[in-house]
Amino acid sequence: MTASISSEALGAIRQTVMANGNVSATPCYIERAEGALLWDVEGREYIDFAGGIAVMNVGHSHPRVVEAIKRQAEKFTHTCFMVLPYAPAVRLAEKLGDAVPGEFPKATLFVNSGAEAVENAVKIARYATRRQGIIAFDNAFHGRTYLGMSLTSKVKPYKFGFGPFMPEIYRMPYAYCYRCHFGLTYPECGVACADYLRDFLVTHTAPEHTAAIIAEPILGEGGFITPPAEYFPKIKAICNEFGILFIADEIQTGMGRTGTMFAMEHWGVDADITTVAKSLAAGMPLSAVVGRKELMDAVHAGGIGGTYGGNPVACAAALAVFDIFETEDLLARARALGATLRTRFDAFMAQYEIVGDVRGAGPMLALELVEDRRSKKPAGAAAKALVKYCYDRGLILLACGSHGNIIRVLMPLVITEDQLEKGLGIMEEGLATLKK
Repeated sequence: MTASISSEALGAIRQTVMANGNVSATPCYIERAEGALLWDVEGREYIDFAGGIAVMNVGHSHPRVVEAIKRQAEKFTHTCFMVLPYAPAVRLAEKLGDAVPGEFPKATLFVNSGAEAVENAVKIARYATRRQGIIAFDNAFHGRTYLGMSLTSKVKPYKFGFGPFMPEIYRMPYAYCYRCHFGLTYPECGVACADYLRDFLVTHTAPEHTAAIIAEPILGEGGFITPPAEYFPKIKAICNEFGILFIADEIQTGMGRTGTMFAMEHWGVDADITTVAKSLAAGMPLSAVVGRKELMDAVHAGGIGGTYGGNPVACAAALAVFDIFETEDLLARARALGATLRTRFDAFMAQYEIVGDVRGAGPMLALELVEDRRSKKPAGAAAKALVKYCYDRGLILLACGSHGNIIRVLMPLVITEDQLEKGLGIMEEGLATLKK
């Protein structure tokens, strides 16, 4: 391939025409992608362990997705569902109602992004309960809109300089067992972090003032923090006791990312409202709020919606995604991929002292890098060095976490065994260079 323009040249133009605050993790510019592989404008090949940040679960340019997009685009690309509705949105709402956990009637609202879905989930919760308080968690990420930022925990870069933030948001510690807020050890702790919610509802916000708790089943940007099995059942029971709604932010964890279609299935918890985005439409901008029908229907006509919500082309892509999961048994592939990754990551931890913790579910796994295991001091610089090492050798890898010391993997579930092995080999070589 001969590049018509280099990545370096594109980067120079970008500096003059695009906002600097919208940064990129890598300096290359992508020309095409297929499955779990990417090629930049100069023809260099990369193995994708990032998946567009959990967007490409079915892989890049899956033929069925491409065909669905083409077919719908040839019919029409937009009418606005609020003006002239259409079948793809209705059919997709049926699919989501069946897929999202909970044996109760559900209704769906389509919008465009994860942040929009979160905004609307909170709007609906407040409207339906006639309460204002929202409980979020330390290390959570819920988007960059004003309400999203307000719910998000990390200050830099997400919130710094953008205040004041939305009121009536209260933040409590999450179940971060590796760095327990309460200084306890699982399982002897009895999952005290969940029981703490009762005290929190006395000292921070009253139950009758609290509309909802919003939680990522596994904290994504916060570092793939994964709670013990008892955590969410306890949280949900307390919510039920006080009439507080439970919102599951499944934007990153949903659509097969953890080996089940939605992560809450691991703990047998049915959220009252679930947000879905990212891999829902294989890269097309589409998100959804799926909730108990009586909650979703509580809002007056015209109170929710948007011009582009449920775009027909995006809905067609999402229907193709569901078809791929069913016909290619992609959940089974996700579970097998997760087992392989867990075995390799556990081996990394056994061999390299810099790996302090391995956590996640299914193929949504992470390594927490530390300066030493006794102090657990976050090794942010080492994580950054590992990401660069991998990039230089053709592997796209991302760090995350409040201290930037978490190495996460979000590769397409369709990655081949050869691609997976090559990528893991590069990771291990990089870890070896960090070994003291």
